[in-house]
Amino acid sequence: MTSDNVMIRENMRVRASTMDDADAVAELVNAAAVAETGRPDTTAELLLMEWNSPAMNLAADTRLVFAPDGRLVGYVEVWDEAPPYVRPYVWGCVHPDHTRQGIGSFLLEWGEARARQNLQKAPPDARVAVQSSTISTNRAAHELFEARGYRLVRHFWRMVIDMDPAVPPPAPVWPEGIRVRLWRLGQEDRAVFEAVDASFRDHWGYLPDPFEDWLYWMTQGPYDDPELRFLAVTDTPEGEEIVGVSLCRAQRVEDPEMGWLSTLAVRRPWRRQGIALALLRHTFREFHRRGKYRVGLGVDAANLTGATRLYEKAGMHVSRQWDAYEKELRPGRELSTQTLES
Repeated sequence: MTSDNVMIRENMRVRASTMDDADAVAELVNAAAVAETGRPDTTAELLLMEWNSPAMNLAADTRLVFAPDGRLVGYVEVWDEAPPYVRPYVWGCVHPDHTRQGIGSFLLEWGEARARQNLQKAPPDARVAVQSSTISTNRAAHELFEARGYRLVRHFWRMVIDMDPAVPPPAPVWPEGIRVRLWRLGQEDRAVFEAVDASFRDHWGYLPDPFEDWLYWMTQGPYDDPELRFLAVTDTPEGEEIVGVSLCRAQRVEDPEMGWLSTLAVRRPWRRQGIALALLRHTFREFHRRGKYRVGLGVDAANLTGATRLYEKAGMHVSRQWDAYEKELRPGRELSTQTLES
């Protein structure tokens, strides 16, 4: 492993992040984002939310690279702090003024080495693969991944809908017995989690999330809004059941005028009844009512449940693509979902 103060090139220096670095890291991340997409995509507040999450250990899981003049020019983080420790994720960025200097290679190499430290925590027969991703237009990142033995495994899309400010989107049509209401935070958190978890078992790459981690990510952050957490429910002999969810955030940093649908999920027994489309339309109408005429979401381009077709039916289109790469660290039994169960 790399020490905190090792030189990598021309007196560049490396150390772990601290909470005091949030402003500088946000500036770096935004410089890289503007170079790629023309827009910033984070804030120091959002970074601090991530760094305070149960799954992050700043001292162990992050590194900063500084140029000889003291300027921050590189950042990397590794997410692998929850069982089963089989799919560590490495993400990093380099300041656009300091590319082609070996910084990206160093960051990726450091991330791999950090991921390997948790190999002994994974089940002994399990396959372990480190993953990363890049926007599809970043050719340098593609070349870096391929040079280090990564393979392209998946495409992910951002899909958006642009609504006419003068015309509300179609009203939802709910199947008989289904109604929509808000998530009662603190009273049914576990039930909402279980509904989401059951739904996402049919998604490529699914691995179980710890409840505490999931709840943190769903309810924290400056754009969290309790009035944008919708549940589709029905009555059963055992009581009310959550059959689907639409969990949203009020906006994105890169586009304050765009609402964001973080999670859309319908449990398997309740699919193909129009619930997902009804949740989408309910969500679109709420954003439209608030004056947000553009709504986006992220989706696996080859989604196993056909979600992309649903989104197209609802009027959404692809606006951006990310490409996911992985490198096998240890062969073994694949624990994540790869195909739908027969």
